[in-house]
Amino acid sequence: MRILITNDDGIGAPGLEVLTEIAHDVAGPDGEVWTVAPAFEQSGVGHAINYVRPSMVQQIGPRRIAVEGSPADCVLAGLGELVDGPVDLVLSGVNRGNNAGENTIYSGTIGAAIEAALQGVNAIALSQFYGPRNVQLDDPFEAARATGADLVRRLIEGAPWGGDTYKLFYNVNFPPVPADGVRGALAVSQGYRGDGRMGVTPQTAPSGRKYLWISGSAQGEATAEGTDVHANVNGWTSVTPMRCDLTDHEVLAAMNGVLDSPTDG
Repeated sequence: MRILITNDDGIGAPGLEVLTEIAHDVAGPDGEVWTVAPAFEQSGVGHAINYVRPSMVQQIGPRRIAVEGSPADCVLAGLGELVDGPVDLVLSGVNRGNNAGENTIYSGTIGAAIEAALQGVNAIALSQFYGPRNVQLDDPFEAARATGADLVRRLIEGAPWGGDTYKLFYNVNFPPVPADGVRGALAVSQGYRGDGRMGVTPQTAPSGRKYLWISGSAQGEATAEGTDVHANVNGWTSVTPMRCDLTDHEVLAAMNGVLDSPTDG
């Protein structure tokens, strides 16, 4: 198996080291793991691509390449040019912090998985929720490190991967607990915190110039039962199947009679 790994925290991030371990475990002794990751942190860039300027590429080790671009750029670069052969699986992460609830929309970790799915390659985004029970551990990624490889194998071997149009990909969030506190993994939907919107915090520099910091919201509030954040804060790893189709199909059906029919006129 040939696995391509990337992230949005940058090629030097500790979570990428965890993902490297997971990927090697899954690929096995005869497999290959290729790292194509952003040269600098790209958190919050979503599915952005470097469409108007070229991306510098730097080989920093065997099968280890830094790209001056977004996580989606890294996937495009890896699949289209840098990896020596077809890729069986793209893994993105392990993100420092959760990509559950509204965070999913902003996430560069998710953006990499989206691009892989659009390219027809199986993809899983992995993130480590931070909270009071794990943030002070010597290894805050303990839950992901201990359970990640087994979960990835379970998804590869047993989860659906098809799609006639937009291909499935999976969003995984490990709970904010030590490894021995992980209760298991649940298939759940994306949650809605309600107060999870981003905002801005103004500051004035000594020069008198005004700057704006993008600010987040509280992360520990549980979402509805059966959704990702609720599962995570209760000790479960959440697994959410996703597609790039943003259509609200329930509303689409309800639009009959509101707008024109193609048979009208």
